[in-house]
Amino acid sequence: MFTGIVQAVGTISTLENRGGDLRIGIRTGKLPMDDVATGDSIAVSGVCLTVVELSVGGFRADVSGETLRRTILGTLAVNTPVNLEKALTLATRLGGHLVSGHVDGIGMVVARREDGRSVQFTIRSPDELARYIATKGSICVDGISLTVNGVQGAEFELNIVPHTLAETTMNGYRAGSKVNLEVDLVARYLERLLQGEQAALPGAGGTITREMLEASGFLEGKR
Repeated sequence: MFTGIVQAVGTISTLENRGGDLRIGIRTGKLPMDDVATGDSIAVSGVCLTVVELSVGGFRADVSGETLRRTILGTLAVNTPVNLEKALTLATRLGGHLVSGHVDGIGMVVARREDGRSVQFTIRSPDELARYIATKGSICVDGISLTVNGVQGAEFELNIVPHTLAETTMNGYRAGSKVNLEVDLVARYLERLLQGEQAALPGAGGTITREMLEASGFLEGKR
């Protein structure tokens, strides 16, 4: 688990194709690595990766085909900056929100606007994720815990303060930039919970309908 509070910006050092998978090398920059061991988890732009090899000033991790399909990691080049966060401990301040490091889909920046010293971004999510994104709710963008300022269909707005711009990769975002998105864990589990016993039925994919809510006793049926 992570908090979505980026601890350092690193860069990709190596990319090795390994039969459909990828071994990625990361330079960790100012991220303290003295307490990191092989097998530990580090979020790389929001993707939870397992350290398979430590080196001076960095580490390597394997990226599966599933992760390559669901995230932007497979599209990044050597020297691309990435956000880094070590897994939280019981002594970690939860300054952001609970983040699993399991990316739900790829979003795209559609607009960037200066607003005083801050920057406003509009990001379009995949249609299937739109129902999990709410005004003043939390969302994780490239490993950064952020508050949603507004929602219009599948697009949502963010207001990014100078500190976040300086300490993450967000200052490099432009219209057309692709980003990893992880929706709030609470929203995902709440949807599944509301299915009740119907969650065990074949084909129960997660979508909440009025009929399902009525059958589960959450709404009165039509009279």
